[in-house]
Amino acid sequence: MSRLHSPRTTFAAICFTLLTALAASGQIVYDNGHAGVDTDGWTINEGFVVSDTFTVSQGTSQINGFAFNAWLFPGDVLEFVEVSITSQESGGTTYFDQSVRFVQSDCGTNSYGFNVCDETATFNGPTLGNGTYWVNLSNAVVNTGDPVYWDENSGAGCNSPGCPSTASENTVGTIPSESFTVLGNTTASGGSVPEPGSLFLAASGLLGVAGMLRRKAR
Repeated sequence: MSRLHSPRTTFAAICFTLLTALAASGQIVYDNGHAGVDTDGWTINEGFVVSDTFTVSQGTSQINGFAFNAWLFPGDVLEFVEVSITSQESGGTTYFDQSVRFVQSDCGTNSYGFNVCDETATFNGPTLGNGTYWVNLSNAVVNTGDPVYWDENSGAGCNSPGCPSTASENTVGTIPSESFTVLGNTTASGGSVPEPGSLFLAASGLLGVAGMLRRKAR
């Protein structure tokens, strides 16, 4: 299987680099909470696809960024991830589907020797109206060809309308949701000036966490 198990450990730092990246990317459209502490991770390469819902609730949003926590083997650098936004789980209407370059920051080595990193990307994404959509991650590429894992948090600490996300993995079906933030420029429903998102909420949602990563037998 593609799931990992992680016993409880502690690793958290204020993500100043991430705050800067979020400020440059845009407002917070949706945030699914802080990174897991005693949770799991799900493979987003080697043919595996992980899908989470997100909700646009403040008006029409032009999506222009995405951030999430990746669990990586030591020395690995995440380079690209295929990011798609669809109307249904890995299907339906496709609003966006591209291999996106991510910037890795705030990596920390946990007590078991694995790295937990913040990953952020900016891109020219779709304009979406109020509603619920799916973001799907797959075909992740690291410099070594190793597996890449998306941190599972079950929406812990999320405050966005529609959270926690509903999530699935293409080989097992329904799973707990993952830690991530969708960024964009939002025009309020009434046509007023867009309301700024909370950068500190996003930072707390993407604090690095660590734990022992153990692959289950496939």
